[in-house]
Amino acid sequence: MGLRRAAARGRRARGRVGPHGHARRPRGVDAQARPLAQGHGHAAARPRWGARPDRRDAAHGPARAPRPARPGAGGMTGRVGAAPPTLTLVPAPRRGKPPRHLADLAPEARAEAVVAAGEPAYRARQLGTHYFGHLTADPAEMTDLPLRLRDSLAAALLPPLLTPVRTVTADAGTTVKTLWALHDGVRIESVLMRYPDRATLCVSSQAGCGMACPFCATGQLGLTRNLSAAEIVDQVRVAARALRDGEVAGGPGRLSNVVFMGMGEPLANYRAVLDAVRRLVAPVPDGFGMSARGVTVSTVGLVPAIDRLAAEGLPVTLALSLHAPDDELRRELVPITTRWSVDEALDAAHRYAATTGRRVSIEYALIRDVNDHAWRARLLAEKLAERGRGWVHVNPIPLNPTPGSRWTASDPAVAARFVAELRGAGIPTTVRDTRGSDIDGACGQLAAEER
Repeated sequence: MGLRRAAARGRRARGRVGPHGHARRPRGVDAQARPLAQGHGHAAARPRWGARPDRRDAAHGPARAPRPARPGAGGMTGRVGAAPPTLTLVPAPRRGKPPRHLADLAPEARAEAVVAAGEPAYRARQLGTHYFGHLTADPAEMTDLPLRLRDSLAAALLPPLLTPVRTVTADAGTTVKTLWALHDGVRIESVLMRYPDRATLCVSSQAGCGMACPFCATGQLGLTRNLSAAEIVDQVRVAARALRDGEVAGGPGRLSNVVFMGMGEPLANYRAVLDAVRRLVAPVPDGFGMSARGVTVSTVGLVPAIDRLAAEGLPVTLALSLHAPDDELRRELVPITTRWSVDEALDAAHRYAATTGRRVSIEYALIRDVNDHAWRARLLAEKLAERGRGWVHVNPIPLNPTPGSRWTASDPAVAARFVAELRGAGIPTTVRDTRGSDIDGACGQLAAEER
């Protein structure tokens, strides 16, 4: 009888598969995330967010677990030796596979695909010049290709990937948010933001997100599937073309920055995101020829993937979405941290800065009466400073609330004090500009409305 009960408890701890084939979140995570996200019920041991925990726990966190195993090529879906049983990183469900696209392929593979179609390999470079250099996927614009080849090569290697569903603008037309339908009907979003000195595109890397952060609209959608590299890259091509052609307020311009801060956790779709980054920075005809310094990859803190990215030789900026300096609160705001502590995430970020020479950004959404206390600013400053100077920059972000959520942005005076505490401790800090608050600017809101 005792063995049967133990086995039943083990099955309950591992989580189950729902009626649609999606792995259900284990009960331990639901107890944390659901009351926060929906405002229903009460967590059994809900922390007092404003009360500072024991200093030893707050400053150093719990004892560190053994380092998790490195993820496989498909992202963070492998077994991690020391992970507690309360959270499973669920692989993205497989829907219809996106069609093969030029942007999915390395230059050598593009040449092989063209040769397999009975054409000389140099045609692949011509296609790459049109797609990455001229920003077109329209065969009618490829006048250097023989007429007989234009449609056939475009159909084989430049299939349509994104169909606009809805576009909304804000900030006098300088912020443009687009809801896209993919080939299988899945919805994603991208946001183009134009500033006086630059133009930045925020791209999605997944449809939905499996991280379940309760203050995030995308986190409440759940994970639908990973995007292909080409589905990510095509968001960039379309935005760059719109800027070039003067379709965004301010006249013709150039896309200078791409940030992986849209829908999804980029490092949970590691291979596609890495391939997309390579296309962004490779010179024409292999890519867009952007500076790696203009590309930012965000993460909630998937430690093995951060280390893996550091070893890739791509000096892109890493943005760590921290949102709390203490493990007690961060486990509530970012449930993935049941696997990696604040200290482990910061250690990985510090290693990234040391390896790449690129300063890391700490993203910190300021949420009223939740994480905006002065003592938390001091604790954050302490944790960053003890790892050295010059390796990190903090970006506090007033929360862009989602409709119906009880989460809201910090009072401006409270936010100002939080920033002052960081700056007073010598931590470089810049309050990030929020765009599109009047058009549901937070990622995932348009997609949620379409459901």
